[in-house]
Amino acid sequence: MDGVSVVIPAFRAQDTIARAVASALRQDPAEIIVVSDDDADYAPVLAREGLRDGRLRHATTGRTGAGPSIARNLGQAIAMGDIVAWLDADDLFHPGRLAALAPLARDRGAAADNVRVVDDATGRELQCLFPPGDGVMEMDAEGFLATSVPMMFAVRRSLDLRWDEDLLLGDDVAYNLRLFDRLGPLPVTLRPFHDYRVRLGSICHGDDSAAKAEEGYGVMLRHLAEDGFGFTRWEIRAAFAASRQRKIALNREFDAAHRAG
Repeated sequence: MDGVSVVIPAFRAQDTIARAVASALRQDPAEIIVVSDDDADYAPVLAREGLRDGRLRHATTGRTGAGPSIARNLGQAIAMGDIVAWLDADDLFHPGRLAALAPLARDRGAAADNVRVVDDATGRELQCLFPPGDGVMEMDAEGFLATSVPMMFAVRRSLDLRWDEDLLLGDDVAYNLRLFDRLGPLPVTLRPFHDYRVRLGSICHGDDSAAKAEEGYGVMLRHLAEDGFGFTRWEIRAAFAASRQRKIALNREFDAAHRAG
C-alpha cells in the first residue's frame, strides 16, 4: 500500500500520547500504529481527547518495559504503508513532515529532517540540530556520528531494517548507521519538522540515564567485537567504534559532574 505508516511505541505515555498522535494525524498518514509496551490500552486514552480515527491501529508487546526497539519492530511487522516513520510518544511532528520526507525516502531509501530540541515543561527551544533553512543537505555516516541530537529517518519498509532489541539507549544511532551502511549518504531537510522533547524522568533524562547509557555503549562495543554490528563497510565500523569510546568518556564526565552537583 502506498502511504506512510507512523509507528509510535508507548510506555507510560498517557500524558503525551494524544499530542503525538494528533501531530501525526495532521500529516495525513495511511495509518498510525500505537504499540503499547506497558500493557495499557491507549485507545480510550486517545478517545477521551477526541482522537477517534479509522487510521489508528493498536498493538502491544505483551510486556511492560520490553523496550522501544521491540515495539518498533512489532509495529513495522504489521505496517502496511510503503514508508515507515518513527515517532516517540513524547515527541511531535510539525505539519508537512511526511509530505517532505516520503518522496525522498521512496527515491533514496530513507530521509530525515532537521530537529528542534524543546524543553517539554516550558516549550522553549533549547537548540536546533542544524541552522534552519530551506532545501535539502546530504549527510554521510561521518556527519551523522558528529551529531548529538536523535534523528528519526523515514524509511522504505521494503528495506526490512530491524532495530536492535537489546539496546534501550542508543538504538537510534545503531539503526541509522545501518541505513548509511546500506544506502550511502542520505538526504536531510534543513527545515525542522520534528520536535525532540526533553522531559525530566524520561529514559534519556532520568537520574539513572548515565548508567543506562554506559550499559548501552557496552552492548554496542560487544556487538562490534563479535560480529561488527552487521556493518559491511569497515570505515563505518571503525568510526562507530571510535565514536562510542568518545561517548563513554563524555558520559562518565557528565555522570561525575552530575553527582558532584
